[in-house]
Amino acid sequence: MSITAEKKQSVISEFKQGENDCGSPQVQVAVLTERINNLTEHMREHKHDFATRKGLLGMVSKRNRLLRYVEKNDYAAYRDLIAKLGLRK
Repeated sequence: MSITAEKKQSVISEFKQGENDCGSPQVQVAVLTERINNLTEHMREHKHDFATRKGLLGMVSKRNRLLRYVEKNDYAAYRDLIAKLGLRK
């Protein structure tokens, strides 16, 4: 269900802004998106797993808050981020 450490590191290295960046909003959104995608697949199989559903909805809300923050502070980075992640179809 959760992402592996190797997958998380590859996502971080793809979206980091600087050499030691591991917590910028862009990185957090990318990691959350990966976790959301994994949990979405889990929920397709286990429709009655309500604890996972609650956690998934919390992650989606957190990602939306982070995306609003990035949009407000750096619109170009926001457009680039949603294009890379395939959000807002």
